[in-house]
Amino acid sequence: MEEKRRAKRMDLECRLMLKRLDNMDADAAREITVNVVDVSRDGMGFECREQLSIGAVYECFLTIWTKETIHCFVEIIRMLRKDDDIFYGGIFIGMSEPDISRISVYSSFSEADK
Repeated sequence: MEEKRRAKRMDLECRLMLKRLDNMDADAAREITVNVVDVSRDGMGFECREQLSIGAVYECFLTIWTKETIHCFVEIIRMLRKDDDIFYGGIFIGMSEPDISRISVYSSFSEADK
C-alpha cells in the first residue's frame, strides 16, 4: 500500500468507540469497539470485524495513553481486509487544537525514548 501519511504515526494501546453520523436508523446508532493500531495528529489506523463505509464520518471517543478521552470525528478513507479483520485508515475531522497537541507531544516523547 502506498504511504500517504503527512505526519509520523505511532502505536498506542487504546480502544475507540464509533457511531456513524450520516445514518440515523437504529442499527447505525449502535456503538462498536475497535482496536487502534496507530494514530497521528492527522488520523489513525484501526482493525475491526464490522463493515464500515469508506467516506462515512463516525463520531469517536479515543482513549489515549493518559486515560483521557478525546472526542472527535473520523472519516474513513481506506480499507484493507486481513483474515477475519478489516483494517481501516481514517482522518480526523474537526479535532481541537489542544487534542492535536496531546498527540503531537506524545509523538515527541516517543521519539526521545528511541
